[in-house]
Amino acid sequence: MLLLADLAPVLLGGLLAWTGAAKLFGRTTQQQAADTALMRILHDSEWVVRTFRALGAVELVVALGLVVLPLSVVPAVASVALGVGFLAYLGWAKVNAPDSSCGCTARKEAPITWRAFVRASLVVVGGVVAVFASTAWWSAVAAAPLGSALVVVAAVALVGTMSTDLDHLWLLPLRRLRLRLLGHPLSSTAVASGPVPYDASLELLELSQAWAASAPVVRSSLLEHWDADGWRILRFAGAWEGPSGTRPVSVLFAMDANASIDTTTNPLIRVTVVDDQTNELLPDAIDTTSRPQLPVTPA
Repeated sequence: MLLLADLAPVLLGGLLAWTGAAKLFGRTTQQQAADTALMRILHDSEWVVRTFRALGAVELVVALGLVVLPLSVVPAVASVALGVGFLAYLGWAKVNAPDSSCGCTARKEAPITWRAFVRASLVVVGGVVAVFASTAWWSAVAAAPLGSALVVVAAVALVGTMSTDLDHLWLLPLRRLRLRLLGHPLSSTAVASGPVPYDASLELLELSQAWAASAPVVRSSLLEHWDADGWRILRFAGAWEGPSGTRPVSVLFAMDANASIDTTTNPLIRVTVVDDQTNELLPDAIDTTSRPQLPVTPA
């Protein structure tokens, strides 16, 4: 535990240096910024980019303080404050913008998951542990090189598993290995036993012509899904330009719950558009006249 406390400043400094550099020097486009939860607060993608850059600079300064001044409580306390701020932001974003990305490393455009909360918690815990450092990290490494190496490897592995940016280095190869050993989960035997996973239905939908026809109306990722009488219902939020102006709608796709890309390339998909305010069906919301070959049945 003493060795961990002595190494905490450099380990935490490395983590903050990585995330800070990604925010400050990463190529964050305005479209990526618009997809983050911070957009709900600032309402301007340019200001979102500037905010992430400024936060990245702060993280780099704190990281430098942790590495250069490992026995000072100032950078350790600053990192605790950063971690608490990250947790507060993630909690707010999870409630108010659950489908948005957090922009934590300014790279991945994915919804906030439990891994983002764990990573922010590691910043808080690391800062608290760093307060109790009694020996500079370089002296601790010189005194116990093998133990220090084990601690560093374990810390890097922990942070790596909590970051989606590194999934291509370990998670994807692990999934490929699982497929080789256990077989594809959507094989013919798996499909015959019952409904396929929801991700498989979503994948099939997004490759279909029905999805292409509905794309001008859909405005969200998948909001909810359920099965009924062999059908799988997928609901998305949308906006329709009607005679009286833009109307918020729900776009419902109904498809075979057993279908996947392994069983069909041309699924029958029923599309229903419902006005969110009046619950009125909008049969003209999806334009299929220019695509007569589309297997779409507007309701």
